[in-house]
Amino acid sequence: MRNDVHLGHKARKRFGQNFLNDPYIIDGIVSAINPRPGQNLVEIGPGLGALTEPVGAEVDKLSVIELDRDLADRLRQHPELKSKLTIYEGDAMRFDFTQLVKSNNKLRVFGNLPYNISTPLMFHLFEFHQQIEDMHFMLQKEVVNRLAAGPGTKAYGRLTVMAQYYCKVIPVLEVPPTAFVPPPKVDSAVVRLVPYETLPYPATSLKWLDRVCRDGFNQRRKTVRNCFKSLINAEDLESLGITPTLRPENLTLEQFVSLANWLDTKNK
Repeated sequence: MRNDVHLGHKARKRFGQNFLNDPYIIDGIVSAINPRPGQNLVEIGPGLGALTEPVGAEVDKLSVIELDRDLADRLRQHPELKSKLTIYEGDAMRFDFTQLVKSNNKLRVFGNLPYNISTPLMFHLFEFHQQIEDMHFMLQKEVVNRLAAGPGTKAYGRLTVMAQYYCKVIPVLEVPPTAFVPPPKVDSAVVRLVPYETLPYPATSLKWLDRVCRDGFNQRRKTVRNCFKSLINAEDLESLGITPTLRPENLTLEQFVSLANWLDTKNK
């Protein structure tokens, strides 16, 4: 069998398709999700149903978002799943997740995300953080490392700060390339993201938070003083408890937020 063909479906490069087919790994992911009847579960990119089938077996209904028309059609014909599934054909990056929210029943989102869209898709989902109970995603291991990183490490960056601004980040399990058809060229990992009920460090302006993260991590080798010199002087940095000689990658989430909030107040 060609290694890009699985269950009669040819993996499409443009959709970044790698199909999960290791029963042990699938079991581990479904246990981590722990689906229960009555929950508001949403799968992004169900593909050939590797997760959809075992999750669907535990629940009465499930929403799925699938971009590939052939795969959406296959799910519509699925003998066990078709009566449980609500299929939304389209791009999850443009999807309005508020349409799936039911009263007192937040979304539980999961999926084996195509690597080429995983970061922008997570940024899109963070916009709906108040409507989401938790998210379980299969991602490139390197992306999971970035999500979970701490200040002062190489993996720490804009994605880290923005993910940890909205969510608790919990790495769940590592997944080798052999768990997929076709096998990707990188290691994967599953992560659990749990949006905070109350943000620990609320920003008064997300625009400013995004700006200081971009400026900071685009110039990692500069000191904080030099990096932000057009925005704030060394004395004001000190007053915020930020040492001007540090590099941006040494700042905590709390410090990035206090810098953004100071700039927001100053520029009103």
